[in-house]
Amino acid sequence: MSVGFIVEGDTEKIVIDSPAFRAWAADHGLTVCSPVIDARGGGNLLPHNIEPLVQQLQRQHPDHIVILTDQETAPDTATVRARIGTTHTNLVYVAVKAIEAWFLADSHALQQWLGLPDLHEPHPEQTPGMPWERLKALAAEHGKRGPGTNKNIFAKRMVRDHQFSITRAAAHPHCPSATEFHAGLTGLAQQKN
Repeated sequence: MSVGFIVEGDTEKIVIDSPAFRAWAADHGLTVCSPVIDARGGGNLLPHNIEPLVQQLQRQHPDHIVILTDQETAPDTATVRARIGTTHTNLVYVAVKAIEAWFLADSHALQQWLGLPDLHEPHPEQTPGMPWERLKALAAEHGKRGPGTNKNIFAKRMVRDHQFSITRAAAHPHCPSATEFHAGLTGLAQQKN
């Protein structure tokens, strides 16, 4: 079963395009269509802006289209889903606050990044500010090199060097948006059987 992705930005695209994610999808009987379409910002995920992105993706003939975006400053994920609408797909997944919360939820990748074997972020989606700021604060608290200023470079390092895993992020008891995304895709794979 093939799945096409429209994502909010570079970080989401890096995660979906990563060899680890594509291998996970293949292990579950899913093929990720190429290219993953980057909407270049949540504001571009409005119904009238999504149409050309969907048309571009449909050239790959996906069985399903998935939209992955961030909540950012919206009051809740339902508001984001309502803004996007269901004209093109009902498979809309919203990372609470931002997808960097999923990096916080994968304790293994977080431990690898900071070289701290016992590190665990208890509430990755309930950080005081945005998850990116929490990543910076964690590094500072432990006297480690921070994530830098470039989210794309950091995301690439998390998936390539620190083996970020959507499965581990989804297993975190307090990261329901990653759990929902993981379960949704696993459910698609089970529909095929």
